[in-house]
Amino acid sequence: MLEALRGLGYSTAAALADVIDNSVSAGASEVRVRFDWDGVHSRISILDDGRGMEDAELETAMTLGARSPLDERAPTDLGRFGMGLKTASFSQCRCLTVASRRRDSPVACLRWDLDAIAASPDDGWRMFEGPARGSESFVGPVSALRSGTLVLWEHLDRIVTPGYELGHFADLVDDVEHRLAMVFHRLLEGPAPAFSLFINDKPVSPWDPFMMDHPAKPWQSPVARTFTPSGEIEAQCHVLPHKDRLSDDDFRRAGGPEGWTSQQGFYVYRNHRLLLAGGWLGLGQGRAWNREESHRLARIRLDIPNTADTEWKIDVKKSRARPPVTVRPWLTRLTEDTRERARKVFAFRGASIPHPGGVQVEQAWRVERLRDGVRYRIDDKHPTVAAVIEAVGDQANLVRAMLRVVEETVPVQRIWLDTAEHKDTPKTGFSGESEAAPEGVRTVLLTLYRDMIRRRGMSSEAAVRALLATDPFHNYPNLVASLSEVDEKQEGTSL
Repeated sequence: MLEALRGLGYSTAAALADVIDNSVSAGASEVRVRFDWDGVHSRISILDDGRGMEDAELETAMTLGARSPLDERAPTDLGRFGMGLKTASFSQCRCLTVASRRRDSPVACLRWDLDAIAASPDDGWRMFEGPARGSESFVGPVSALRSGTLVLWEHLDRIVTPGYELGHFADLVDDVEHRLAMVFHRLLEGPAPAFSLFINDKPVSPWDPFMMDHPAKPWQSPVARTFTPSGEIEAQCHVLPHKDRLSDDDFRRAGGPEGWTSQQGFYVYRNHRLLLAGGWLGLGQGRAWNREESHRLARIRLDIPNTADTEWKIDVKKSRARPPVTVRPWLTRLTEDTRERARKVFAFRGASIPHPGGVQVEQAWRVERLRDGVRYRIDDKHPTVAAVIEAVGDQANLVRAMLRVVEETVPVQRIWLDTAEHKDTPKTGFSGESEAAPEGVRTVLLTLYRDMIRRRGMSSEAAVRALLATDPFHNYPNLVASLSEVDEKQEGTSL
């Protein structure tokens, strides 16, 4: 049975998260995870300063299924099955040692050794007192605490496999850091975090999947609530900024451990601990929604109480959840609205954000929704297009013919394919040009500005207002505001 339990499918990060849950439930203010590389003798340990356990409590904690998942638990308890410490640990190692100390009491230490059990099948399920020979120093740190617990993993046969080297171990440490920063981010953030987490003495910074304080974030909903037989459910919907409105570092970090497309969807929490990151929980009209590029900016925070585990089908690994039938229509309505908002921001590169003052931004392209599909047309009322058509006079039909050719030959399929393959929207002419060095934008803007002033007789103020409400120039407000000054300088130079 012990060997069978090893195949539950934990990743190292998920296994560590399960152990850290016990530390949080024990009131720890600090949890320290250590990765010690020594080839096949490598070790991983988790040390906390929580309440700790006396010998009898430790024996219960080390016993498989000592508590029923149907037992009533404290509202803040992060556990459920009474299996996490053992199954998570066995999924990574063959030797599990736990040393614990209640306040100012002696240290209690018990050990599971799967190799010893396999070697003596007639002796039953033997749990050993104390650490393995030669491992005494690795459980020593718990003795220095007034109270706390240390979990030690040795014989890491599911991690250190043939060909596994130091570089692989270092990559594992990085991956674990990123994932624990996500799983516990709400417990680690804020002026009074629930606890501090360290990996090899380096503090773990929380990863906020919702970019709560980012100035470019286009939308987030108020908190919505619904009541179920197992307790209150809370939801808050978020649309993240388009890539064009983020720095390279912000974009990379916001993508999360799995990347933008995979991280879209629901983030299910229990007591602020993340259970599920991304995915649409099997929701959808007709068939379940997939994770698609066009909805990658949509993320929804969902909080459930720990009394809802059975109703939501939370698994032993705390990595899967299925909403009950009674809340699916409510969640579907919230999700449809969020996905549509995210699609618009993704498609229009954030242009759906209202312009300051509530002025509607003029788009160069318009969408015609027909019975048999969708068609894209250049809007001849866009200020730039309209100015050209008006300026050419009798040759307007020639310009319209050119625009029609452009409309009919837009490489839609190629754009779609490139987007799918590269997981990003193709670059446009002005993409990446900042207001500090916008030579391409400035040239076009000056041409339009001078046409407005000289041929059409507009005032400088009216021309600036019009350009500020025109896509894509509304993305460069400082440059548009300085056009009259730039124009005067160039005129003076030419004279």
